[in-house]
Amino acid sequence: MTHAHTNKLIHETSPYLLQHAHNPVDWQAWNNISLQLAKTENKLLLISVGYAACHWCHVMEHESFEDSLVAQVMNKHFINVKVDREERPDIDQVYMNAVQLMTGRGGWPMNVIALPDGRPFWGGTYFKKAQWISALNQISKIYEETPEKIFEYADKLEQGIKNMDVVSLNTDDPIFELKFITKTVKNWSNHFDFKDGGMNRAPKFMMPNNYHFLLRYAYQNNDKTLQNYVNYTLTKMAYGGVFDHIGGGFSRYSVDTKWHVPHFEKMLYDNGQLVSLYSDAYLITKNELYKHVVVQTLEYTKREMTDKNGAFYSSLDADSNNKDGELEEGAYYVWQEEELKTLLKEDYSLFSDYYNINSYGHWEHNNYVLIRNDSDDVIIKKYKITEALLTEKKNNWIQLLLTIRNQKPKPRLDDKTLTSWNAIMLKGYIDAYRVFGNEEYLNTALKNANFILNSQLREDGGLNHNFKNGKSTINGYLEDYATTIDAFISLYENTIDEQWLITARNLTNYTFDHFFDAKSSMFYFTSNEDEALVSRSLEYRDNVIPASNSVMAKNLFKLAHYFDNTHYRKTGLTMLNNVKPEIQDYGSGFSNWLDLMLNYTHPYFEIAFVGKDALSKISELNKRYIPNKLIAGTALNSNLPLLKNRYSQGETLIYVCVDNACKLPVKTADEAIKLIIS
Repeated sequence: MTHAHTNKLIHETSPYLLQHAHNPVDWQAWNNISLQLAKTENKLLLISVGYAACHWCHVMEHESFEDSLVAQVMNKHFINVKVDREERPDIDQVYMNAVQLMTGRGGWPMNVIALPDGRPFWGGTYFKKAQWISALNQISKIYEETPEKIFEYADKLEQGIKNMDVVSLNTDDPIFELKFITKTVKNWSNHFDFKDGGMNRAPKFMMPNNYHFLLRYAYQNNDKTLQNYVNYTLTKMAYGGVFDHIGGGFSRYSVDTKWHVPHFEKMLYDNGQLVSLYSDAYLITKNELYKHVVVQTLEYTKREMTDKNGAFYSSLDADSNNKDGELEEGAYYVWQEEELKTLLKEDYSLFSDYYNINSYGHWEHNNYVLIRNDSDDVIIKKYKITEALLTEKKNNWIQLLLTIRNQKPKPRLDDKTLTSWNAIMLKGYIDAYRVFGNEEYLNTALKNANFILNSQLREDGGLNHNFKNGKSTINGYLEDYATTIDAFISLYENTIDEQWLITARNLTNYTFDHFFDAKSSMFYFTSNEDEALVSRSLEYRDNVIPASNSVMAKNLFKLAHYFDNTHYRKTGLTMLNNVKPEIQDYGSGFSNWLDLMLNYTHPYFEIAFVGKDALSKISELNKRYIPNKLIAGTALNSNLPLLKNRYSQGETLIYVCVDNACKLPVKTADEAIKLIIS
């Protein structure tokens, strides 16, 4: 007997799931009830994964999931489960691994068919309507007539998935040498695009962690060629259409090689990391373009992505309604020549030269995506105007066009709050504060950190992953802990308020209790308190966001110094050693690990500031780019190992230590810097 199912998504809070709440498909959310239903009725699970800012997810919804004939086939033969990959990255990871094993590639939307017990045996990404119906009919026929074929394949695939992200303990001595990193960078540089910056491919993703590492490596090893390449890339990204010249903030990637036409969605995690990257790049170069990028991106974050409680939203969709009331990709962001002429009047020729309203900036259907190709200096010389006048004009253009643009229908907002992504943006704000000294950035960071403490941290010491409509839900993943610990350590370094460091340590101990795999000395992605999925994965390759394990290994490195903790030190060292055999062939997949490796190949400084002027001296030191350091500080006495017994009444002293040995204390940031770069 079959039960009458209905679409249950109206009870969910995820904007992505709610977008599907009125489909004729009887969607269920991923929960024990829907999984039990598949077993009770012996029906296959159809698991469809996407996210709110995913363009092709909307296309497939419109073509297939809103179609009553397609829905008939899906409802008759399957228990249909819709998953928001941002809410449930654990489910996404397991089934994405399966799709990659089956098809050799992955992406979203992702559609998988699994046995009633959840083990997958068929899947892919986007399907056209006819393909989709035909595949579903064939699969349900095989399941009815020769199910043993499916069971056999599911068994094999299950083994494949379980073997995919296995990290074995590396028992070789941990030896980290600069020549190893240099060779990795050399292999990697074969893929650099010296014409347009970035990697030699399209689409082009920003991959902020890659450039953060390369920036540091080039600086610490005085590699001028690499420094130029990284700065060229950062400049091209800032000039490109991937950067929103009117509203600030970056899109996810460009579809071409010159960073011009983006996939227009804006994700919180990209923007948080890019703020950190451009802040550090500014610290090294004092390039005003980088400062402009940071200021504009944080303005956008404040205007579009911040809740009144200090939490950050997840994303803005690529699609918005065009003038005919239909969803169209980029409709909100593009301009037409006639419209710009009318708006800008006598400024039009300068504007059109600056932002390429010409064949270089043309996209399609008479639409232009603003893109720069020349520096301000070139434009100033060409038009014989002053820098001040150009800046004034630019600010006027931005205000004018932003006002006009705001009258258009806005892209859809995914207003759920994810702890991990919030921590990434929180870190962006702290890095911007560290470099630019803007108090507003620190206040925003503190407000967000307090939101995480008050709303996402549970009484048992664990974190939740999701927050929406005033409710905190979903047991946290390793990414939530790793990024929050990282952000809280940075917050401590910039405020010397010890509660952030203590909370970071407590969260670290919680991850050892619930995520640690003693066999491999790595951390699982999911807690041991979560319901088991097909496999329990380890995330260790860096991607658009660094892997939760690499962020965790870095945290352990720092916390080992702060608390003089051998267990942290050994674990971090072993984790890095475990991934070492894979690194050289694929630098871009291990950039955050390589960044950690630099902490072992160069001296690493502990700098302690003790006394009433500790904070102002820290901000003086922070005017200098020093990536191989951590900061501890106190205005009074403190029991932290780096600060203990160092308080001397009436003066502020700076201690520079390396490898458990300290130089004599000095009184100014300049003297401290001399000890570091001597």
